[in-house]
This record gives sequence, C-alpha cells and structure tokens, in this order.
Amino acid sequence: MLSLLYVLISGIALPIGGIQMQYLWRNQLGDVYSLGLGSAACLGAAAATMTGWCSLTVGSFICTLICTIVCFFVTLKVSTQNLITFGILFGTFIGSLGTIVVTNAPNGDLLKQYYLWGAANFNLEGVTGADIVFSLALFAVGFGAALWSAKLLTRHFSGELELSNMAKALLLLAIMFLVTSSVSICGPIGFISLGVPNLSRIVCKSTDIRKHYLISSAMGVGLLIVTYLVVKYVSFGIYLPISATMAIIALPLMAVLFVKK
Repeated sequence: MLSLLYVLISGIALPIGGIQMQYLWRNQLGDVYSLGLGSAACLGAAAATMTGWCSLTVGSFICTLICTIVCFFVTLKVSTQNLITFGILFGTFIGSLGTIVVTNAPNGDLLKQYYLWGAANFNLEGVTGADIVFSLALFAVGFGAALWSAKLLTRHFSGELELSNMAKALLLLAIMFLVTSSVSICGPIGFISLGVPNLSRIVCKSTDIRKHYLISSAMGVGLLIVTYLVVKYVSFGIYLPISATMAIIALPLMAVLFVKK
C-alpha cells in the first residue's frame, strides 16, 4: 500500500512542480531539476548512505534545502535567464561532489543501495515511519502552496503581472518541498517533471495553471502506475529502474503527440 501511495504522490508532486517551474520562468524547458535540486537530493542521499549520519530521507532534504537557500538568494539578485544558467552550473557542481562521495564508498553493498535508490524505485527499503511522516508533511505544504499560488502564476505566465524576485524565491522554496516529498523517498524520477507538463500543454491550450495541475497529475499518476506494473510483473528476469522504464514507455507517445501538433 505504501508503494502505491508514493506512486500517487510522485505522480502528482513532480508534474505539478514541473508546470510551476515552467510558469515561473515562462519557459517550457523548466524542470524541477533545472536548479540543481535533483543533484542536491542525490548528494544528500549519497552522504547519508555512505556515512550513516542520518536517514536517506533526511539527508536528501537537508542538501536540497541548502541548494534551495542558495538559489533563493541568487533569485533575489539576478535575472531569470542568468538564474537558469546558474542552476545548470550549480547542479553540475553538486553532481561532482556527489560523484566524489559515491566513488569513495566504504563497501559495495552501500554503493549498490545508493545506485538502486538513484535509479528510482517504490520498494521503500530502509524507509522508516518517521521518514514517511516527514515526506507527507512536505507534500502537504508544497501542494497547499501550489493551490494558493495558482492564480498568481497564471497571471504571471500570461504577462498580466510580473512577480517580484522575492515572490519567485518563495515559490521556489514551496516547489522544493513538493519535489523533496517524492525524491527523498523514491529517488529522482526523470522525464515526468518535464515531459508530462509539456504533454499537458499539448492536450490543453488553456493558460490556467489549475487545469494543467489536474491534467498533468492524471497523466503522471497514470504513467507511473503503468510503469510500476511493468517493473513489478513484466521484468524479463532483469532489474528495471522506474525512471528508465518510464522514459522508454512515454517517449514514443510524446513523439507522436509532438508530430501531430
């Protein structure tokens, strides 16, 4: 049941976070991982796994929070274009730190545990009750903020108003809560936060972000359920990571829709 709960949470949190980023930066290539949040989560998970200093969930959250605080203050000072450039470079820097931590793993079992988490899965191995409660609290805060800011983001995206840098920074913090609620438990799931929001915008031409919340969440949950069932029951005798399997399933569909568009 917990696995299905996190299929649901991930299918809602990551597409909504992705569409928020696209509306915030007015860029269809906006993604929850574009400011280094995914790399930060991986670094925290790697440090927690290799050293045992805290649980994997808390380690992911702490590093993601530090990354968000850095981006928060950068957002107050630079333009959107420069922020995106900074995010790419900052993400590369954090990823490099994660690589150093992982390549110095004290034993192979810890290395395997980290890589299985990094490939994304819903097995929830080693996840404690406290981790679950913590991630659900993050989801509640992030989802509530997404609903509260929906009208502002819609008006900002359509050009009716320009959000201040402070408002953008606060929204970025809320997006971090939403993303971390999934990533800290299940690992970074690629494609869904970038591809699904773009699919939603192909299907629905409205600029009202609330409609895209609904459509992208339905698509995200449906796609993850299909992927979860394939991984669980049609494994071909090999381990199929959630993230890679979902991309293989979804990319042909996305290609067809883009061609029709």
